[in-house]
Amino acid sequence: MRAVTSLSNPTVKAVRALHLRKDRDETGLFLAEGLKHVIEGVDTGHAPKILMYGPEAAKHPLLRRAADATRGAGGEVIEVTQDILAKISKRDNPQAVVGVFPQMFRPLSAIDPRAADCWVALHRVRDPGNLGTIVRTADAAGCGGVILVGECCDPYSVEAVRATMGSIFAVPLSKASEAEFAAWRRGWPGSVVGTLLTATHSHATAEYRKPALILMGNEQQGLTPEMAALPDLNVKIPMRGRADSLNLSVATGIMIYAATA
Repeated sequence: MRAVTSLSNPTVKAVRALHLRKDRDETGLFLAEGLKHVIEGVDTGHAPKILMYGPEAAKHPLLRRAADATRGAGGEVIEVTQDILAKISKRDNPQAVVGVFPQMFRPLSAIDPRAADCWVALHRVRDPGNLGTIVRTADAAGCGGVILVGECCDPYSVEAVRATMGSIFAVPLSKASEAEFAAWRRGWPGSVVGTLLTATHSHATAEYRKPALILMGNEQQGLTPEMAALPDLNVKIPMRGRADSLNLSVATGIMIYAATA
């Protein structure tokens, strides 16, 4: 391992640049902050390409495991200053450990629907916090994966990864165009269930034939007419108070647990 103290170091600049989607797309890498997140990656078979840590984490027993995994995969382990960690994270109180990992997308053709009782597809989700929370919820409920349809926000943005609380490493991700998803969905062996405000069926009484594929629209518009035509059944979650809608991640969580009950 080596030590770096300069904010102008090329590796420091490259890691910090992963806050930008352009750099993530070009490199195929993403940034995970915190020893807990890094260990989640290591425990699920994803070794960091770069592991950076501050002096306060140097003697943590889990750091040795993360460092061994990084070196074993041909990665680089670097001790850095608190100022560098703050620069990389863009926070005044940064995590003491950060890891740079390869992104992990798998094609639709590699999905085995019967590997899990429930799957989630998101159409044009815009908010990285919502996306990260949905990935975390899908992990908690034992879903098989999350499919991003159309132009979605980046699940590997720093904000989205933070919101997953480490589940970014546990939940397989796929992405597809609307046309690719529509063609692929025709071979789905279970129920495909969407949500619509105009639906007449309640989410609580719908039939979720396993494996269930839950299709959710974006935060502002919900499902477009074209996407709403793809499910076997569209349902609604009843609003019992004055609010006329739910946050997307909350609504998706309700649907996931209804489908897996």
